[in-house]
Amino acid sequence: MSDVVAATPAPVDAEQQLQEHTYKFNVAMSCGGCSGAVDRVLKKLEGVKSYEVSLENQTATVVAEPSLAYEKVLKTIAKTGKKVNTGEADGVSQSVEITA
Repeated sequence: MSDVVAATPAPVDAEQQLQEHTYKFNVAMSCGGCSGAVDRVLKKLEGVKSYEVSLENQTATVVAEPSLAYEKVLKTIAKTGKKVNTGEADGVSQSVEITA
């Protein structure tokens, strides 16, 4: 019986996933100007609920509306000229290849 309960996701988690996505990127940033550039583009991106750019950890974490796709955030960060080394969406590794 406990196997059935463990396999069933909690309703709160399901609701939260419908309300937002969490995208995490490892971005090559060497100075405050680099992290500032990423900060500026994320601040302007429609659909971003919140974000954090860390120069120390070389990361950009974005909490987004369900309508904002991972690929859109990836392309937006890449437009700054910074190299995106890795990316994940809702805890699942994603490609960092930019498609036309």
